[in-house]
Amino acid sequence: MEDKSEATLGLFLLIMLQGFLSSGGVEVRPSINPAVAGGTVTLSLFPSENIKSGSWSVGQSPVVTWQGTYQAVFPSHTGRASVNISTGALTLTSLTVADSGVYEVLGTDPQLKANASITVEESISNVTLSVTQTGLLEFQSSALMNCSVSAGSSLSYVWTNGSSVVKVGDRVQLSNGGSTLSVLNLTRFDSGPFRCSVSNPVSNGTSNPENVTVNYGPDNMALTVNGEGTTAFTAGSNLTMLCSAESNPAAQLQWAFKGELVNSTGTRLQLIHVSENQTGTYTCLAFNNNTSKYSNITRTITISKSGADQQAVNVALLPLMLLSSKLIFFSTNT
Repeated sequence: MEDKSEATLGLFLLIMLQGFLSSGGVEVRPSINPAVAGGTVTLSLFPSENIKSGSWSVGQSPVVTWQGTYQAVFPSHTGRASVNISTGALTLTSLTVADSGVYEVLGTDPQLKANASITVEESISNVTLSVTQTGLLEFQSSALMNCSVSAGSSLSYVWTNGSSVVKVGDRVQLSNGGSTLSVLNLTRFDSGPFRCSVSNPVSNGTSNPENVTVNYGPDNMALTVNGEGTTAFTAGSNLTMLCSAESNPAAQLQWAFKGELVNSTGTRLQLIHVSENQTGTYTCLAFNNNTSKYSNITRTITISKSGADQQAVNVALLPLMLLSSKLIFFSTNT
């Protein structure tokens, strides 16, 4: 009785095992996924099966069928598909993006059914960045950048400005799947080399940098005298005034003394052996021809007599001081 039960159980397990292999025990494994357009992929069965006859299809379209040593490839895959008549493995060559899909194998001897999905991606090539810009002005203009490729599928885009990743915000917008970048109300900090990096599961590429030039200023001016903030000097000193302004392009600089232009331009005004009559206001005026904006900064410089000059004056006044003291003494005693 016990032997009969064991035999029945063994037969049941064998039937279950055969059903398992027929319905889902065999799986299809691609040699690579995703695959690259133009490349090759092999769809193999695991565990390996000695399939004497069967067929492969993708979606509703037949690819190949075989019986023993004979195999027939359907026109859609002529010259690009072949089957290993021993294992049933399907090899596809010269892949295209259109070859993506669910591939199913049907075995008739033995009976089995299994499938796997593969994706074919086209490699990215020739990433190009173009920028639409003409006379961009800070807080007034916008920049439009477009990233394109000559080949590639399933594209993802990342934009950088210098070493920083560009993030979408109130002024920054992405469109056309991320291939177009718009920067509104440009600021001077938007200037810099922009790049776009494009990737998909099988490749990537980065464009050459493109500079976005934003015209701004002049503003944030600074004026130093002899490299310091001091404004009081003695006669005979040599003074070097340096003026700077934040501006793109660089501002044109002109100097003025007491409101009157002097014959000096550029960042430096040099005064040699100054005298008291050079006391007054010195102004650096800045102009940006591209933005048509002006700015200025003024310092009041005081030139006083030197110690030697003061000593000479004191010596010259000494007789008068002595005479004055004698007169005071005489009038007091009388």
